[in-house]
Amino acid sequence: MINKLVIENLKHRWVRTLLAALVVGVQVMSILTLIGLSRGLLEESAQRARGSGADIFLKPSTQGSFSFSSGQLNEAFVPFIQKQPHVKEAVGVLSTPVELVTTLNGVDFPAFEKLSGGFHFVAGGPPSGPDDLIVDSAYARQNKLHVGQTVKLLNHNWRLSGVVEGGVLGRLIVPLTTLQRLTGNASPPRISEILVKLDNPALTDQEVAYFNKLLQGNLQAISVADFVAQFSVNNVPALRAFIGVITVIAVVVGFLVVFLSMYTAVVERTREIGILKALGAKPLTILDILVREAVLLAVLGCLLGIAFSFAVRGLVTQFMPASLAVVNTPDWWPIAAAIALGGALLGAAYPGLKAARQDAIEALAYE
Repeated sequence: MINKLVIENLKHRWVRTLLAALVVGVQVMSILTLIGLSRGLLEESAQRARGSGADIFLKPSTQGSFSFSSGQLNEAFVPFIQKQPHVKEAVGVLSTPVELVTTLNGVDFPAFEKLSGGFHFVAGGPPSGPDDLIVDSAYARQNKLHVGQTVKLLNHNWRLSGVVEGGVLGRLIVPLTTLQRLTGNASPPRISEILVKLDNPALTDQEVAYFNKLLQGNLQAISVADFVAQFSVNNVPALRAFIGVITVIAVVVGFLVVFLSMYTAVVERTREIGILKALGAKPLTILDILVREAVLLAVLGCLLGIAFSFAVRGLVTQFMPASLAVVNTPDWWPIAAAIALGGALLGAAYPGLKAARQDAIEALAYE
């Protein structure tokens, strides 16, 4: 009986019900999209790290120093690393940001192909000149690029020589010497990191310890496995804090929307509440009706929010495959639903108590 009354109340005021559910849905979609975007970008970075073919990354030791330069390592470290025991290949990489989260990566192509096993070209081929550029298929699709086209990056005209499959090093790759010259890292030649491939991957942990002892104060070694393990939302404090802020905002929005909807419903149905009380309905029954309405709004909003998150992912994949990466996060569906439900229950609390405390005679006399 109560459930039928709840459903009829929501159906009778279907416009307000739909708007409230839509806002709750947007709240859920925002949480799911943020988590999906965070994971997508981190997973994509991890995939590129694995796709490089390296066993160890050598990065600048940041203890006691800070620099805005993208090239913080002297390239002279590369031949030194190459001579160390169990090192099969060592390649220097210079990375500099160019668009949003997209970086331009400079490498010695022959050396990198030996280390990684080579690129898989979808169109065109490897660079043949100092101003040649290769991009991955997602970047080419997003920017409608084709082989032979001129692409302007860092205020420099590059000739697109090839399009490759994604997941190897980065989306944009150019000759190292040219990028060093354009970014002021040519004299002396500097790089961002060194990729190391061992003759026996089973010795990775041993070699990491060896390099950290040998290069203490200059370079820091980390295995690719440990490096990839860092690509988690839980390992990025700033990202965790940002997600926390968005979650709090979502709860506040859900609370305000349901509060407004329930409060308006209580005011509009003052006489109805009086009739229910005159017929013997207890205060808890009135409160139960409004709480059930709030829960139903939250459930409808959650379903809409999950559907919206799939739609957003589809739009991002279609129009911005190279700039943003969004993945589905079904493990967060119950969490987002709980957040929406918590906000809805908070929003229904005061209007429900107000309705439960109404005097039956005053309610019947309400115009």
